[in-house]
Amino acid sequence: MKPYRIAVAGCGGMANAWVEYAVSRTDAEIVALADIRLEAAQAMAERHGLSCPVFTDIESAIRESGANVVFDVTIPASHHHIGATALRLGCHVMGEKPMAATMEEARDLLHVAEQTGRSLSVMQNRRFNAGIRAFRSIIESGTIGKVGYVGADFFLGPHFGGFREQMDSPLVLDMAIHTFDQARFLTGANPATVYCHEFNPAGSWYAGNAAAICIFEMSDGSVFCYRGSWCAEGAPTSWEASWRITGERGTAIWDGRQLPYAEIVSPEQQPGKFIKDYKKVEPEPGWNGREGHQGCLDDMFAALAENRPAETAGSDNIQSMAMVLAALESARTGQKVDVRQFIREG
Repeated sequence: MKPYRIAVAGCGGMANAWVEYAVSRTDAEIVALADIRLEAAQAMAERHGLSCPVFTDIESAIRESGANVVFDVTIPASHHHIGATALRLGCHVMGEKPMAATMEEARDLLHVAEQTGRSLSVMQNRRFNAGIRAFRSIIESGTIGKVGYVGADFFLGPHFGGFREQMDSPLVLDMAIHTFDQARFLTGANPATVYCHEFNPAGSWYAGNAAAICIFEMSDGSVFCYRGSWCAEGAPTSWEASWRITGERGTAIWDGRQLPYAEIVSPEQQPGKFIKDYKKVEPEPGWNGREGHQGCLDDMFAALAENRPAETAGSDNIQSMAMVLAALESARTGQKVDVRQFIREG
């Protein structure tokens, strides 16, 4: 018997990446597929040549299959039920973002994970990218000194159709957590406060607010400014966003596509220069992990094997989730929101 016996909850389109990953591991097997639509689970089994049983509820799937890991690829509103059920039945949970639909549900999931001694980790695939790892190395090494400002621009014009174009806050609620989490990953800082202004620009094909500007004060004293739009036609940024981080001694730049670089004040300066001379610094490539979903899942399984929290453990990821929900609260009220209080009280 392989050590990781996986039950997959949710058999929609996103689940294909999770199933393909599990099938590729020599130490894992999919022992159950569950979906509220039995035909979806059956179709998933047929698509990937799986002979495991299919179910319409996760509790039966776990009890009858002996699963010890659950992949939660359901909609956000189901994450609390799926996660809490799986944890209480002795399974480790690896799930899609966000970890829950509300802060109250997220805190409860962390409580259940602590009670049961099982792990809860969340998919944040944009941490697992050679470019962002190199970018973080510039910051961690102190190349630009203490960070004062972090800026991320995210401007794209995807025509999804379907539910996203009907959401009240499609950009902040469905996408911004990736960039918010990247900011935390790059600086090692957590959110303190946020002011967010949402709006729907001219020409938008979304019913809700498809653009936002968010200003976060961070725990290290820096300011993180997010500027984004999902209805920006022309000159698109990368899906990884376009970044500028300024520090005491210089600036680090990453466009989300090429490798990052920094420009720091050159040590050889003529006295009294109005604009100083700068020296370009390029980081050494030093990360050889896999990217995207595969890289994140690799870390989740490595964490189980090494008996450590995953990099995207729920106990850490709740900070990124709070950034989204606090930003939405700020946009609703027009007021600055204390994210720390938001995490404590929801």
